Amino acid sequence: MILYILISRTWRISNFDLQTYWNRGGYPDSYLAVNDEASAIWREDFIRTYVQRDIPQLGFQMPVLQIRRFMTLCAHLSGQLLNASKLGESYGVAHTTVRRYLDLLEQTFLLRTLAPYQSGEKKRLVKSPKIYIRDNGILHQLLQIGNFDDLLGHPAFGASWEGLVIENICSVFQNFRFSFYRSASGDELDLVLETSKKKIAIECKASTSPQVSKGFWKAIEFVQPQETFIVAPINGHYPIKENVTVCGLHEVIQLISESSLPESDRTVWW
Repeated sequence: MILYILISRTWRISNFDLQTYWNRGGYPDSYLAVNDEASAIWREDFIRTYVQRDIPQLGFQMPVLQIRRFMTLCAHLSGQLLNASKLGESYGVAHTTVRRYLDLLEQTFLLRTLAPYQSGEKKRLVKSPKIYIRDNGILHQLLQIGNFDDLLGHPAFGASWEGLVIENICSVFQNFRFSFYRSASGDELDLVLETSKKKIAIECKASTSPQVSKGFWKAIEFVQPQETFIVAPINGHYPIKENVTVCGLHEVIQLISESSLPESDRTVWW
């Protein structure tokens, strides 16, 4: 069970602040801390407890410093393609050990692996998965990002927003299959949601005035989703083309729910 707060639920909290949620993550004690320093202390204690107590209690015998270093390395790679062999080389272990560590972090809900999009057409697509630290607060603590101002100037700024969007969508809409699309030429969509009857594309842009590239439109043309959402840190939503909408994180969850689920099956969070 995922214990941290999702955007669909935190919106009900009085004075909810997206920047605070983005920076501190969704664990209640982290988000609701009196200030960023108190939040960081809680998150550091969480990581220390996870490494020193939780992992051994689950039966995994791994050196504490080694697993902490591996978590930090994964944080630096969050939102990027996984190459287990190169990761093992940089970490000084075999790729099989890397796979074992990744499985551990994924099974304990710290890491999410996103599979590449599969197509029956003969087109060269990236076959490696992408990895994400699931909670942004934990991601930022591992990267030593102290506050939102620090995040704004950090190289992980865009990947941080991407991970926040993907985690919320994947956690809420568990009846979909999830993947990302990237061609050999660099055309890309951050997230593709699929059922037998529905296909939705998501592009994440950490800008209040999001701009998309030609590769985005080429990816849309190939994947052919019924709906596409460009998710940015804004309030509200507006169309930029037929079936292509710019919207905020709260709004994309609402719009996907309204378009994908029968009214009797919808859960009202907002």
